[in-house]
Amino acid sequence: MSVCIQIKRYLPSATRPFLLDISLNTTAKRIALFGASGSGKTLTLQAMAGLLTPDSGQIRVNDRVFFCSESGVNLSPQKRKLAYLVQDYGLFPHLTVAQNISFGLHKGFLNPAKKWVPPQAKKWIEAFELTALLGHYPSEISGGQKQRTALARALAVGPELLLLDEPLAALDMTLRVRMRHELAQLQQHLQMPSIIITHDPEDAIMLADEVYRIADGKIIACCTPAQLEQEMQQHNARLVREYQAN
Repeated sequence: MSVCIQIKRYLPSATRPFLLDISLNTTAKRIALFGASGSGKTLTLQAMAGLLTPDSGQIRVNDRVFFCSESGVNLSPQKRKLAYLVQDYGLFPHLTVAQNISFGLHKGFLNPAKKWVPPQAKKWIEAFELTALLGHYPSEISGGQKQRTALARALAVGPELLLLDEPLAALDMTLRVRMRHELAQLQQHLQMPSIIITHDPEDAIMLADEVYRIADGKIIACCTPAQLEQEMQQHNARLVREYQAN
């Protein structure tokens, strides 16, 4: 996979104007945008998904141009063939698990029928062991089950790239560790390119091949997961020494 993002977008504000100025060019299959809240991670992913239009620049994945200000290209979100998993999973509370998963495959204005499960959806329902939950509503299932439901819905439409916006942030620590391992296994099984954004170094270390640090709307550094892990170990050791010294 090759990803080229060269975009600018100015967001005016009375309190904190923000300039998104992203420059990223990589052939890595698993990419992490790693940074604090408010650094521009989600805005970058929204631009990738077609939910935010840059003022200028281009976005290209492999040989497909998603956006180019010079040539006037701006593909709709549907034509970009992406799966976008948002932080709170974005499940429809009034639809069952089956209806949520089948939603993107349904044509027309009415919601999918409760018992309608197309083959594309059934594949992921079985893969994520959701068969027993098909009649349940989002309020009736756990955080991990919500995540698997959202992933099944995203993958059912046959995307070419998976975008993950803080996919583990809503989980408690124990479930977060388990789901991080499950997500890593899923990445390996799917062999699908992915871009994850996170503020947690453990997510970036386990779920990426290249880690891009982002701050104040800009990519400020790039490292490998191993380099980030070594840095975090050194940081933690320094904190321990400072604590012991006091």
